[in-house]
Amino acid sequence: MTRAGASGRCFPGLSSRADLAFFLRYLVAIAVVLAIGSLLYRAVSPAAGLWWIAGAFALQSLLSAFHLARVNHWVALPRQRELPGGIGPWRGVFDRLARFVRQEADTRAELAAELERIHAAVDRLSDGLVVLDRFDHVVWSNLAAQELHGIFGTRRPIHHFIRQPEFIAMLAGGDAPEPVRLALPGRPGRVYELRLQGAERDQRLLVTRDITEQARLDAMRSDFVANVSHEIRTPITVISGFAETLLSLDLGEAERRQYLESILRQSTTMQRLVEDLLTLSTLEASIDRPPDEPVDIHELLNGLLDEAKVLSSGRHAFTLSLDGPRRVSGIAAELESAARNLLTNAIRYTPDGGTIAASWAVRSEEGWLSVRDTGIGIAPEHLPRIAERFYRVDRGRSRETGGTGLGLAITRRIMLRHQGSLHIASEPGKGSTFSLRLPAVRLLAD
Repeated sequence: MTRAGASGRCFPGLSSRADLAFFLRYLVAIAVVLAIGSLLYRAVSPAAGLWWIAGAFALQSLLSAFHLARVNHWVALPRQRELPGGIGPWRGVFDRLARFVRQEADTRAELAAELERIHAAVDRLSDGLVVLDRFDHVVWSNLAAQELHGIFGTRRPIHHFIRQPEFIAMLAGGDAPEPVRLALPGRPGRVYELRLQGAERDQRLLVTRDITEQARLDAMRSDFVANVSHEIRTPITVISGFAETLLSLDLGEAERRQYLESILRQSTTMQRLVEDLLTLSTLEASIDRPPDEPVDIHELLNGLLDEAKVLSSGRHAFTLSLDGPRRVSGIAAELESAARNLLTNAIRYTPDGGTIAASWAVRSEEGWLSVRDTGIGIAPEHLPRIAERFYRVDRGRSRETGGTGLGLAITRRIMLRHQGSLHIASEPGKGSTFSLRLPAVRLLAD
């Protein structure tokens, strides 16, 4: 057994050598007073010895009372008053107490600094955070919540700041209410999700998160599914109807052939729709992107113009102007698909006898491939959305011409993959010009 352990057994409550040393010094001081008193008792007189001992213990009592009074005065407001010093045996006590106070102050300062860093980090969050007590009063809020909801101060009911009925119903929804989506008065055009989570001591945490982009994506996903379902429903209805007719009626060869040709056309439309969907999905995911290569844009446009003339069957007049560099850097199949979409659309929406002009030129050091037609044109309100998936100005005419509603969306995505863009200019009744812009870095010297 160590000496410290042994001393702890002999003197309970003394857990260190410093404690034992202080205790022993105190005992030595008492022993010295008693020894001097004993000498005075024998050498001088009994009264002198007793007076010495009484005086010594009276002085010690006064010193103890004085130091206890000073300690009592300090502990009443320890963080606002300076710790007093001590004399005699009390000096060690006050020195150790001073060390403790310094350590406690350092720890408190470190905790305060850490808490300040945490608050600063939380205040930089874009999500609004509000701590509510059991009565739904504000206990604490970060800067984002204060800006979003106009919260100021504490101990005010949260419904004073957020008054929408959906939120009030969520507050009364129990321990795990469903989150709500709201448009906040001071944030027009934005959508926020408010969620309540349990916390300690009957408190709850209100989290406000901007989900505008998520809501937009959800709407786009819903619209996409609805559009795909709508586009597929028509050919499926036609195919199933003709198939039932072929099975239930005894038709002549000419009628059977007519129905089968209709089934083939509708199945071809569905196949083209599925292929366009797969193409668009691949482009948007940016997967399996082939490496760039030199593409002969002159040869590409001449070939596409020959295809367009065959598709037109002599119903339109075509012109081609090639004033730009012969080669560009890109993905040949994608650039060909983008240009073909523009020519095909021009043929579909240009009345018989109209003119379709394709051109390739350099403007402001960038390459511009344009297809201009004298077709029906597009009203200004449709231009911002004309390249969206399945967006059609005239849905009935699009079906008649066999369009899937994905051609321009595919074209725009192809141009984004080539760091370019799709530009559309149109005037109702006078025609449209669709242009593909390629950056200067993709133009190759001849």
